[in-house]
Amino acid sequence: METKSENSLRRFDRKQSNYPLIAVTLILFVVLIAGVVVSVRADDLAAAGIFLAAALIFAVVVLIDIANRRRIEAVDDRKFIRWDAAMPEIQRQNVNVEVRELARLLGVGDEGLADLLSAYIVAEDLALRQVQQEENLPLMRHVSIGGTPFDAIMVEHDLITCIEVAFLVIPDVRQEKIESMLKKVTLAKKNLVEQRSRLRLRLMLVLVTQLSVEEEERLRGMLVTRRFSDTPVDIDIRLLDFEMLQKVYVSE
Repeated sequence: METKSENSLRRFDRKQSNYPLIAVTLILFVVLIAGVVVSVRADDLAAAGIFLAAALIFAVVVLIDIANRRRIEAVDDRKFIRWDAAMPEIQRQNVNVEVRELARLLGVGDEGLADLLSAYIVAEDLALRQVQQEENLPLMRHVSIGGTPFDAIMVEHDLITCIEVAFLVIPDVRQEKIESMLKKVTLAKKNLVEQRSRLRLRLMLVLVTQLSVEEEERLRGMLVTRRFSDTPVDIDIRLLDFEMLQKVYVSE
């Protein structure tokens, strides 16, 4: 019988050693308390101070361990959150929408759609390569979380970064694109809340540009004033120059 592969987000976990020495910590706690008591009774204030300082350090270590355990519990929530590869039909539909919008902006006819399609696919591929290089994290392309498709996702401990890529030839991001991205990440966040997951979501908007310096400055100004406050997650906006990406990853 064929076994279905496990595809929960827990597969992204980077195994970390955790050696809880419960017995040793209990013994250490008893020794420190005994040391403080004995030192006070012997009227040895210096020793009492040393034992007290050690006890305070011990308390800090315990608090750090508790915080770490809570983080690990949140990470374990990933076994309940499944990812699935986005259906080819959905990927093809999304790409066609973006390419036809680019064709409209550039005034390109149907005969130029093939070239635009190739440029768009290359731009997205190089942008995701650059993001993975910068973040140094496992990255999965074109996956869905709880039925919500994203261009890519990255997972680090209890943080899921949902990545959306846009190719810009004018210094603006169309409102429909922004609303679509915010709707998707809001739905993904809702799914996590409904499953009572402690995982956190972040939206990364990667804008691959082919603009002049003046146009890029206008774009930055637009992004500052554009309303992104309707989303329940943090947003990280990255601007990447298409020519730069080609020089880094394509040109010799």
